[in-house]
Amino acid sequence: MTVEIGVILPTSTPDPANPIVGDVRASARFAEEAGLDSVWSTDHLVASAPMLDSTAVLATAAAVTDRIKIGYNVLLLSLRPVAWAAKQVSTLQILSGNRLVLGVGTGNPAHGDVAWRASGLSYDDRGARTDAALAVLPDLIAGKTAVVENGVEVAIAPGAAVPPIVVAGNGKRALRRVARFADGWASIGLSPSEVAAGLAEIGRPAVKATIVAPAVGDDPKAAAELLAQYEAAGVERVILAPTGADFRRDYEFAAAIKAAS
Repeated sequence: MTVEIGVILPTSTPDPANPIVGDVRASARFAEEAGLDSVWSTDHLVASAPMLDSTAVLATAAAVTDRIKIGYNVLLLSLRPVAWAAKQVSTLQILSGNRLVLGVGTGNPAHGDVAWRASGLSYDDRGARTDAALAVLPDLIAGKTAVVENGVEVAIAPGAAVPPIVVAGNGKRALRRVARFADGWASIGLSPSEVAAGLAEIGRPAVKATIVAPAVGDDPKAAAELLAQYEAAGVERVILAPTGADFRRDYEFAAAIKAAS
């Protein structure tokens, strides 16, 4: 089985009473030592719980590891000027040694619109802003000239290898966004049959799926068998969600699934 297995970094605010919570350095090192394929940082400006900045988290993870991929799960492009986003992504790609996977989304409605209001941006326009950003982001990351907000023509240095872009979402607009802009599609908790149906609607055979938080149970062997079904449906990667504050337990379980595959 070739499905990659990733885990989510502890990106909540560090808790002095529980050093495990928020220990990005230790968790990234542990994931790499356990043989996992990727670590991921959740992204938001204002969420339902305190959250560290995703770019800083991924830079920290990259600095203490050598092999494991690092990924945004997922970057909210509509909260950022695309030129700044490109600068951060290209820098992170260089510093990590080209280990970045760029997940992109428009935001979970469960978090509301406060982040957009705090940024002076329209929540209702977030889909259109995401599309406009994705249209120019690869060129900007690569150091090429592109036209950004307000018609400004700019090239962002330093240029870098464009990371794989994985676009999240289940709605029709999101699936069209995947078909137009993405190397992969991300969604949460879908079954293998739902993945196959979504990929069929996207209609690009080269696009594979990343599934966050699939219901894999607590038996590594059974979970590995389920991942084989996901692979047959078109999944290239699963990202296992945390079950509690102790990342070691979750990462060890993820490693056990990988070993059983």
